[in-house]
Amino acid sequence: MTTIATLSFIGRILFGAYFAYSGYNHFKNQKALTAYAKHKGVPSPSLAVTVSGILLIIGGVGFFLNIMIVQASIALIAFMVPTTFMMHAFWKEKDANAKMNEQISFMKNLALIGALLMFLN
Repeated sequence: MTTIATLSFIGRILFGAYFAYSGYNHFKNQKALTAYAKHKGVPSPSLAVTVSGILLIIGGVGFFLNIMIVQASIALIAFMVPTTFMMHAFWKEKDANAKMNEQISFMKNLALIGALLMFLN
């Protein structure tokens, strides 16, 4: 395996594991995440946490195993876009620290969405 292939393999594993673990966390901490989603004004927060957990696991496992990458990307984009705008709406925050934290998360998510869009070709 070449150096580039090795680094690509490691990157894919890390990328997939990040999303798969986040999906697992949605089920492990469903009650707390549902309360947080409700606080953020997400409609049907319990269902949203369940569906988003499924999308995260599908996408993460797809990247981790290097299978169905386009479908994995679509699943993760379907999670990332609404989550970015609903959960990290920094423009709604009054507190400066909360605003900064939400803006950091918002921008991180935009970068992840950009990376996922690159896998759609």
